[in-house]
Amino acid sequence: MLEDREDAFGRMLLKALEGRGVVEIVERDDGFIDASATQLYLSPFRRWPAHHRRAMRLVRGRVLDIGAGAGRVALHLQARGHDVVSIDVSPGAVEVCRRRGVRDARVCAIEDMDESLGSFDTIVLLGNNFGLLASRAKAKRFLRRLHGLTSERGRILAETRDIYATDDPGHLAYQERNRRRGRMSGQMRLRIRHGLAATPWFDYLMVSRPELEELAEGTGWKLTRTIDSDDTYVAVLEKA
Repeated sequence: MLEDREDAFGRMLLKALEGRGVVEIVERDDGFIDASATQLYLSPFRRWPAHHRRAMRLVRGRVLDIGAGAGRVALHLQARGHDVVSIDVSPGAVEVCRRRGVRDARVCAIEDMDESLGSFDTIVLLGNNFGLLASRAKAKRFLRRLHGLTSERGRILAETRDIYATDDPGHLAYQERNRRRGRMSGQMRLRIRHGLAATPWFDYLMVSRPELEELAEGTGWKLTRTIDSDDTYVAVLEKA
């Protein structure tokens, strides 16, 4: 698990919880840097993006919230009576979840998910968290693992972005570099920074709908619909 100096994401959320004005700094390995507001991590349901609110209508049964952040998904679903297990690799994020009232928040990397978590009816990966599946090979492996962790009526709600919907020269060059290296176009190498803290570099995957359908093949899942927004979409996967 992350050492404190590496838990830039957790440090950021802890400061946001204290009411400090902080932004999320994401650095890509080609030098591109993105800064975004952190309000959504702490937002009540009424202030969520419309496609996130629509996705919540499809949640059923026991829920695994992967990449829980500050716990907004778990808190909303708890209030609706769902049994929710929230996991995040960041100890600071899990501390924020617990302080905000998430009943079952655990420090757990996606690679460490196993049967000890129990069985789930819905897996939630909002906030572009499909990206945590990292690469073509890892995505297929994790989808198979999620198949084994879910009931017969298991469902995945996973948000991602179609990275081909851009004309930015820097992004297009990065995609081309990926393809030359045998990587998927939307496979990025990222880290999060906050002050002097920085997470380790990690792979993060964004995919188009056809790519997501291809990744699901042979894993026991099938893309059945999408919930679209201006720049991302939530994929709904059902057991095939």
